[in-house]
Amino acid sequence: MMQQHQAYKTNSVNTATPQELTLMLYNGCLKFMRQAKKAMEEKDIPAKNNNIQRAQDIISELIITLDHNAPIAKDILPLYEFINRRLIDANIKNDPEILMEAYALVEDFRNTWKEVMKQAKTMQYSQGAKA
Repeated sequence: MMQQHQAYKTNSVNTATPQELTLMLYNGCLKFMRQAKKAMEEKDIPAKNNNIQRAQDIISELIITLDHNAPIAKDILPLYEFINRRLIDANIKNDPEILMEAYALVEDFRNTWKEVMKQAKTMQYSQGAKA
């Protein structure tokens, strides 16, 4: 059963559009931050550290894959860097409030991204109908 689940996840990533991959990154980041918060509550320092580092890895991937030629990139990059710094602070200080501050920002990015994807799909369908 576990192998089938892993195969499904691998296939989902391999067949996803770049937009869907970005959404997966946001969702994964949020998942790791929730797990880190739970680990903080349970005083499981190794699990907290591991999950925050995984969230940081995702933020780093978002920074690396950001189209720096896009006009909005100059606004997004400092926010990603701020989230990364807050994750570091949350990890060092073992502070769930700082972690949730970063969580809220990533959640906003994810929700905005979902809306952009929805609008792009609507535009694509309406342009297809005109053709």
